[in-house]
Amino acid sequence: MSERMNAAWHLVRRPAGLLKVGDLEWRELELPALGEGEVLVRQNLLSLDPTNRVWMNDADSYLPRLPLGAVMRGIGIGTVEQSNNPKYSAGDTVQGMLCWQKFFQGPPEGMTKLPPIPLPLDAHFGLLGHIGLTAYFGLLEVGQAKAGETLVVSAAAGAVGSLVGQIGKILGLRVIGIAGGKPKCDWLTGELGFDGAIDYKSANVSRELSRLCPNGVDVYFDNVGGHILEAVLGHINLRARIVACGMISQYNAQSPEPGPSNLAVLIGKRARIEGFIVLDYLGRAMEAALKLIGWHMGGRLHYRVDLVEGLAQAPAALNRLFSGANRGKLVVKV
Repeated sequence: MSERMNAAWHLVRRPAGLLKVGDLEWRELELPALGEGEVLVRQNLLSLDPTNRVWMNDADSYLPRLPLGAVMRGIGIGTVEQSNNPKYSAGDTVQGMLCWQKFFQGPPEGMTKLPPIPLPLDAHFGLLGHIGLTAYFGLLEVGQAKAGETLVVSAAAGAVGSLVGQIGKILGLRVIGIAGGKPKCDWLTGELGFDGAIDYKSANVSRELSRLCPNGVDVYFDNVGGHILEAVLGHINLRARIVACGMISQYNAQSPEPGPSNLAVLIGKRARIEGFIVLDYLGRAMEAALKLIGWHMGGRLHYRVDLVEGLAQAPAALNRLFSGANRGKLVVKV
């Protein structure tokens, strides 16, 4: 492929359920001349996240719906190759909405220069960036987690959930993770130091919560919604906080999923559910980064990256987030 050619995945059909062949189309197009105020960025790493699937739907989310024919939206890390913008120079490492493509070319709106850190480049996805900010501020600011409390985390072996549980342990909470499969549960209670783990694929979640959380649940960090949320609501304490981070059980649903039938428990328990978006905390990114890096360098906070080789593999790889096949943060090496 010529260096002036771009390769990109374009959304050409709204998916029904999981992403299928034909929903996205691979196109190779010549790059135009660089315009005034624009930058040309060669993408190195592309983050795959459950929200990618949300952006494919014919409805607005916290961002406007993606038009058919557009390059698939996605967060990436890349190197500036050319710049007609005074804020950026060739060689800068940047992060932003680079989308599912080899090159990003255009105005650098929302793009940030990444400072050098004593960690691999993928740490900006596995430990820092939108993943780290979500875990840190979701637990501390929205969840108001305190030492001595009991924290339950769903999708606990995922990128965000695994950080949330470990931060909970650092802060002195009792932490129970919910994940799919024995290997993931063993990883949580072994390397990551969770106090317990529930395999939702083979165990009765509510019964296991009774066993592992005999004093109830103070904070629930919810990444999945659905019947898992319903099970946890049955065990919450007075003034419990439920952090609504994601609803991965519903992103591929072709009809409305049943919601929890026991929301009335929130009234008697004077509990609250609060949703949040990581964009709310971008202005405080350095605060979180310093803590996360310090904990990691001190051996108290671990992250794992599941690296997929090649942009061509991105559509198939995305579905691994919904089958539970990924191990840690799912990233494409472009």
